[in-house]
Amino acid sequence: MGKKLVIVESPAKSKTIGRYLGSDYQITASLGHIRDLPSGNLGVDVKNDFKPIYITMKGKEKVVRELKTLAAGCDEVYLATDPDREGEAIAWHLAKVLKIDPESNCRITFNEITKNAVQEAISNPRPIDMNLADAQQARRILDRLVGYELSPLLWKKIRKGLSAGRVQSVATKIVMDRDAEIDAFKPEEYWLVKALVTPGKASDKFLMSYYGVSKSGKASHVKLTCEEEANKVLDDTKGKPLMLTSVKHGSRERNPYPPFTTSTLQQEASRRLGFSSKKTMSVAQQLYEGIDIKGSGQTALVSYIRTDSVRISDEAYEAAKKLILDRFGKEYLSGYRRKYKNKNSAQDAHEAIRPTHFDMDPASIRSSLTSDQFKLYSLIWDRFLATQMAAAKLDTLSVEASCGEHIFRTSGETVTFKGFLVLYDDVADDKKDDDEEMSKTRLPVLEEGMQLKNLDVSGIQKFTTPPQHFTEATLIKALEEYGIGRPSTYAPTISTILDRQYIEKDGRSLLITELGKLVTNLLSENFSEIVDVSFTAAMEGSLDKVEEGTVKWEKVLKDFYPEFASQVKTALDSIEKVEIVPEKTGETCPKCGGELVYKEGRYGKFVACTNFPQCDFTKNIETQAKGKCPQCGSGLLAHRSKKYRGKLFYTCDKKGANPDCDFISWNLPIEGKTCPECGSFMVLKHYGKRAYPKCSNKDCPSNARKKKSSGSDKDE
Repeated sequence: MGKKLVIVESPAKSKTIGRYLGSDYQITASLGHIRDLPSGNLGVDVKNDFKPIYITMKGKEKVVRELKTLAAGCDEVYLATDPDREGEAIAWHLAKVLKIDPESNCRITFNEITKNAVQEAISNPRPIDMNLADAQQARRILDRLVGYELSPLLWKKIRKGLSAGRVQSVATKIVMDRDAEIDAFKPEEYWLVKALVTPGKASDKFLMSYYGVSKSGKASHVKLTCEEEANKVLDDTKGKPLMLTSVKHGSRERNPYPPFTTSTLQQEASRRLGFSSKKTMSVAQQLYEGIDIKGSGQTALVSYIRTDSVRISDEAYEAAKKLILDRFGKEYLSGYRRKYKNKNSAQDAHEAIRPTHFDMDPASIRSSLTSDQFKLYSLIWDRFLATQMAAAKLDTLSVEASCGEHIFRTSGETVTFKGFLVLYDDVADDKKDDDEEMSKTRLPVLEEGMQLKNLDVSGIQKFTTPPQHFTEATLIKALEEYGIGRPSTYAPTISTILDRQYIEKDGRSLLITELGKLVTNLLSENFSEIVDVSFTAAMEGSLDKVEEGTVKWEKVLKDFYPEFASQVKTALDSIEKVEIVPEKTGETCPKCGGELVYKEGRYGKFVACTNFPQCDFTKNIETQAKGKCPQCGSGLLAHRSKKYRGKLFYTCDKKGANPDCDFISWNLPIEGKTCPECGSFMVLKHYGKRAYPKCSNKDCPSNARKKKSSGSDKDE
């Protein structure tokens, strides 16, 4: 047998695959794409069926030469790029460069990098799927046409360095529309009335909420809209007993969530771990391509991470079943195999994101993983196992009581069997309002006809609240629900509009910037389809049809481009140049005496001199922080770091003016709190959504113990 060459995208992936193939195989990496449209011109012949002009990417010349040399010395070449449109397109480009017939059996794919999957793929090569490659090609050309023609328009009419894109512009508009909805929101007053009652013992007291009035024997809901209405209820019920008119016992089950898709993984990693979508996909890629596990070598820990599918294989189900039985016992195993339904069939060839080596649970390989890898791997592991666990069982109780014509209600639930919740419990996305919360405490024994002593009744003024700002998690969820983008595009889309300063982060909230409003409004007024959710979703549907082979990629472009090109031409002639007037700070430059203004930088706003470039004075925007300087007792200022992508740090507000105080810290000091072991000041350390006090002294024994108990962290 002659030598065989296997080409993948990354060195990590090639190292992992190399463990499963014999000495007859040589594995190398293309380092991603090797060809693309040129950066200096459009690279698409719009008059000749949108024929693309591909060139070797800058910096990839050496890679291409090495690939050609290796391929020439081998009898067979297998293209083992990722199993999706992007991977198929890379394989097609490789075939073109290496002069491999795309219709020959040169393509191999696998959903997971395991010995069985890789050897099965090698035994069953296939031709390149041109429908998949064409769908990616159509997307690339569409994005080039939109970006290449709109960006110069924005440069000319607003300022240089701006960009527009088919998906990024819609995502920006979704954020802008939500912010506008919040700004336009007018809160409405309402009142809650709650009665503290007990059937007898003071220890059995519980709260009931006002519901409404009884009319003709039926309860009618009443919303209290002002203090006068609330006081009327208080006057009618204060000190008067309540009579239990309805006590309903019930039970229900809660089933586990489906296994992760790309979208739900990004959402859950944001909620539970505080990861950005970009960070989630970077760490997930490492887990998929392979980690050097002590005693085992380079090992891929999860299946392919770009997927819309919630399907799992028979082998994975059997492995999960055995693990649940061994770890939790038979009662925690679902009585049947849970199967989850995909939203569409576009990616059903894939599986959900799941572990690939079920003999490597997160705890057993903790020392081989970085902190972030361990957190994300644990999340994927627990979510997958939970999918095949028994439902949680809950006893429910709904209670209604009357006081004259007024009706009060409450409800509660008690978990009688945790089922999957022992492994994968809830993390609330949004806080529910007081009148929507269900009590999780056990209510006392209650029976219809029982009289409840009214210990106290009180009214609470409330106001309706606007919808919440988007976070990365909720924006990804919205993009998925609207049908915009693909699993591979969510993270780069959000990263792009953050980098372009069309949106900014305030904590976890995504907010539209003035620049974002300016660009989006210009596009909305002149290119309504580019920022239209329905149009963009329909375009995604057209690309799906190309993948299915029912529509030619050239037709998708022909249906879109002529009208779009006409709109660009009209806009160039009709749109006036927009003058962006920077906001003044009211301060003068200490260097030259000029005016200081707010500017937008890569990592948010900063202050600069209007005489730039003659004067290069800049400074960070300082905001007052809660607490006192632990060194001198003065106030604290919060700053955003330019070097570390806008990360907050804290200084004394006298730093600079007082040479004796040079306090600076990445973490906010806790006022008045010192470490009981070493006496150093304590800081507030954040981990995901949680925050906890920590000693500021890195050499403190308390920090050494915490680090030891959590295992070794390569990245800390």
